[in-house]
Amino acid sequence: MTANTPEPTTDRPATPPPGCPAHGMTPDALHRLYGAEAQADPMGVYEKLRAAHGPVAPVLVHGDLPAWLVLGHRENLDVLRTPTVFSRDSRYWRDMAEGRVTADHPLAPITAWQPLCVFVDGEEHERLRGAVTDSLGRFESRGIRRHVTRFTHQLVDGFEHSGRADLVSQFAAQLPLRVMTQLFGMPDEYGPALAAAVQDALTGTDTAAASNDYITRTLQQLVERKRADPRHDFPSKLIEHPSGLSDDEIREHLRLILTAANETTVNLIANALRTLLTDDRFRANLAGGHMTLPDAMEQVMWDEPPMMTLLGRWATSDTVLAEQPIAAGDMLLLGLGAANVDPAIRPDLNASVHGNRSHLAFSGGPHECPGQHIGRAIADTAIDILLTRLPDLRLSVPNDDLEWTSSLMYRHLKGLPVEFTPSHQAPRAPGLTPPAALRTELPTAAPETKPAFSTAPAPADRSWLSWWRGVKRWTKG
Repeated sequence: MTANTPEPTTDRPATPPPGCPAHGMTPDALHRLYGAEAQADPMGVYEKLRAAHGPVAPVLVHGDLPAWLVLGHRENLDVLRTPTVFSRDSRYWRDMAEGRVTADHPLAPITAWQPLCVFVDGEEHERLRGAVTDSLGRFESRGIRRHVTRFTHQLVDGFEHSGRADLVSQFAAQLPLRVMTQLFGMPDEYGPALAAAVQDALTGTDTAAASNDYITRTLQQLVERKRADPRHDFPSKLIEHPSGLSDDEIREHLRLILTAANETTVNLIANALRTLLTDDRFRANLAGGHMTLPDAMEQVMWDEPPMMTLLGRWATSDTVLAEQPIAAGDMLLLGLGAANVDPAIRPDLNASVHGNRSHLAFSGGPHECPGQHIGRAIADTAIDILLTRLPDLRLSVPNDDLEWTSSLMYRHLKGLPVEFTPSHQAPRAPGLTPPAALRTELPTAAPETKPAFSTAPAPADRSWLSWWRGVKRWTKG
């Protein structure tokens, strides 16, 4: 789902059924988590809801369907850690069971039940999740960082001579999927094509369905090849796992990991780079040795988590959460971004959270992100290399001019235009491009939006080289 997702064409229920969060209240009395206000300032909406309702607030999602938004840190952990009461199985959702979530509803693609580890609990969850976590655990961060290093250098090679770049479209959005194709045992040339297809499918363009078909064919062929010729890669480890996953289960879990890892890691890289480029206090803490680069990444995950809201959990029975009556079949949304700034645990948002990893950037409980070590390795290695290669990197537009797009779960930085001293070397060959056979299958993407680069002379070096050398000393110490 994206900020441009149209509203469903189905009729909205005139009166919410008894037991719903909105029962007895008109839609206008509840905040919508979609529409102009929610997209423009999601954190502002969360704080209004916290002030009005406390740590659990009644809200409306697309189609004015009722739900609960969990804002409190402790309350989010309560939901995450009790799957017997708050299940990941969307078949408990009353609105879906009663036909109000039809096939064309914007939430249908991400809530329709599938036989995946993210939609099941109990023994089936242990079987599917165990196969994923065990297989991902076979890859050490050191090996992942080698792939990140190679692709980061390739991407920087492509723009270092120009003195300017958009670090979202030309860097953050390109890197994670290229690394994942290596963990999937795919040839290098598959990376750019698969990255384009995944981004197109997630964006919801007119060619999204065709991109999704391309991803399905590619992953199905990959599973078939790995069955015939297993190697040291993620699909082969899934195939070999004693859980006995079927080819369909393997293919769909590959899709799940591919898309989830991409979306969150792109946001993590972009958010961290924006903070480094715009927050003098943050930069000073790094330069002064008060935090290392991994510490800095943790701070970003507190303040700008890759996912703002996680959808969803469904109540298996009537219960109470933070004095709110939750009825069986109600949907709950986990407010990860709101929980990270909960005044109950962070009364002073300017206070250091050095060494504190209790943020909810990767969710929690039995469904906590299984590949978070991969996301961390990609992000901090890529940023380390980028700032070493381009030590005078600077934002080329005012911070206030940066634009965002928001959806129910994500807040994306549209672009991060930067300037730096260009390399005097001749431009090196760009990263590998997909072979012709793949390019012809891939749907034509929308024209790339060019970043609005500043035409003013580049400012003097802001001592980035010296402070980054200081950071390097401390991170290696």
